[in-house]
Amino acid sequence: MPDETDTDTTPGTVRRLDSPESGELAQLSAVFEDLQYVLRCCEHLVSQLTVPRPDSAVVEALWTGALVGYVRCFSGRAKVVTDADVESLELEDEVTAFHKNFATLRDHYASRHVNPREAFTIGIAQSNDGHPTGVAIVSAPRPPVDDTTVRVLGRIAYALSGLVDGRMQESQAKVLEAARTMTPAQLAELPLIHLSQETVG
Repeated sequence: MPDETDTDTTPGTVRRLDSPESGELAQLSAVFEDLQYVLRCCEHLVSQLTVPRPDSAVVEALWTGALVGYVRCFSGRAKVVTDADVESLELEDEVTAFHKNFATLRDHYASRHVNPREAFTIGIAQSNDGHPTGVAIVSAPRPPVDDTTVRVLGRIAYALSGLVDGRMQESQAKVLEAARTMTPAQLAELPLIHLSQETVG
């Protein structure tokens, strides 16, 4: 990647390279960004859960986002990171065990069919003689996320970020090596991508 500290040599355009090597790097980059998103969600959640009355809507939104982002990293289609990678991090057994529950929690919080916050039961009120007099909607709140679970997810996401970052460095070297086998004329035929200062990485 271009050196961000040397603004005089930062290119305004690059050539789009579509190859197995660049595809691998793109997938790694997407997973790394997802892990960073999970970490940001966890940081905000820890802050929310330390206040006396956390905003339940904010907590649920952050927790759902963190779960969706984390589980997406293990997509069977991309196969960028796997359960075996989590085990290779050599975290405590109970931490690794938490990892196996996050997909279930994602399905619960992102369900299209079930309210993740409360379970509802309908009751009938009766008069002294036993006749029905009204309807009661009884709600039972489901357990909210706790600080410990958030911190465990953050620990795993942080460790995986380091793993993926290392793989990105290796993949980047492969992409550059593949590009060096091309002639200037071949590179000139590739589509241009115009970069803003913010997108240069």
